[in-house]
This record gives sequence, C-alpha cells and structure tokens, in this order.
Amino acid sequence: MMIVPDERNYSSYVEEKGFAIINAVFTLEEVNAIIDEINQLVATSNNNSFRRTKDLFAIRQFLKEVPSIEAKIFNENLKRILYTLLGDTYFVIKSIYFDKPETSNWFVAYHQDLTISVNKKEDVKGFSNWTVKQNQFSVQPPVNYLEQITTLRIHLDDTTEENGALKIIPKSHKKGIIRLEELNLNERNEISCNVAKGGVMIMKPLLFHASNRTTNASRRRVIHIEFSTMELPNSLSWAEKNSIN
Repeated sequence: MMIVPDERNYSSYVEEKGFAIINAVFTLEEVNAIIDEINQLVATSNNNSFRRTKDLFAIRQFLKEVPSIEAKIFNENLKRILYTLLGDTYFVIKSIYFDKPETSNWFVAYHQDLTISVNKKEDVKGFSNWTVKQNQFSVQPPVNYLEQITTLRIHLDDTTEENGALKIIPKSHKKGIIRLEELNLNERNEISCNVAKGGVMIMKPLLFHASNRTTNASRRRVIHIEFSTMELPNSLSWAEKNSIN
C-alpha cells in the first residue's frame, strides 16, 4: 500500500504513479453520518438510477440523487486534497456510489476508464464509441480529456484484497490508451490498494485497474467521484458538472 506522506507532493506523486492512498480523510463519525444518509435514501426510494443485483448495488449520478450529502463529503480535509491536486477551478463530472455485498461474486478484469458522461450525442471530432443507458450518454473522448481527469474513491469500509480492493499497475497511465497485452503482464508490478475506512484513493482513469471477488464476507462501500478542470468542445457538456463551494 502506498501512502503520500506530504500533501505538497500529492499532485506530482499522482502524475508519476497514477494513484495515491490517503487514510484518515474522514473521521469514523463522518463516515457513519454519510452511511446513515445513504441508508435513509435507499430505504425510501425506488429511483431507476439505482442499480440492484445480488452482487452489486449502485447509485449513479450520486451527488444529484443525494444533494444534501455534499456538505458531508466535501469536508475540509477533502477540499484541501482537491486544491493541492487540481487548484481552485475543478468541478465534479461524475459520481457513483458502489456497495459490494458481503457475498459478492462480482469481479472486474484489468481495464482503463475510457468514457465520460455527457449531456447529449453530437458529432464532434475525436469523440467516438457513443452509448446510451438510462437516458445517459457516454462517449470516448480524445485522450487529452482523459488525462486531465482525476478520480477520488472515498472508502466507507475497510478494504483489502479479500473484499475487492482495487488492484492497479503503477505508471500504466503514462502510455495513453493501450491494449492490456502491451503492458507485458508477466512483468507487471501489481499493487493491491488497501484503504482504511474513512480513507481516500486517488487515481487517474488511464491507470490499469481491476477488482477481485469478495472472499472474507466483508462489505465494501465506495463513493467514486471524478473531477476535471477542462470544458468540453462545441455544445457538449459534462452530464454531472457541479462546482463545489
């Protein structure tokens, strides 16, 4: 597990390694307050943006679905981390809440995150592989847009190899968009990104990452939020653009 010891180094460390882990960003009281609010929403809503299977529960457009939770998530610690990483012009472009149950058999193979969510479909040079799901448009943008995105994963449970912690290949984001075979997996330096409850993992979307099945009957709840400082061309806009006060 890698932890950045000096907040002045967050940005350069993430640019070099493609990820970082920072524990104790949230107190246990803050984590429990976030969990309580999510549980209240889940108990009273049948929203179509909630994905429910035996292996995974997810809330897409999380900050839109639970706007009151923003103040609990963006505490002073997280705002300071974001400022160090991105300056003062960043905004949210995507947010998802994941709940991987104790008996989950769901796993994800190594991949890069190559799509963004936008407001509509439009013929724009360099934007390809359009899809739409639940009235949400997704597209693969030119690589420079992906390179400018930073993802934060807020961990609401202790996460280890045994309950699906992300596995990553450090520095694999530096080669742009590539096929997995080009990484020479026999020589890869794989790391399990174990994060304590209340900690945060930072990663670049082009970093190769994967997740195993749960084997220790422990729950894994994560809030996944993506940030950018770049506007989209023409009349395209980020589907969830939200500037944090």
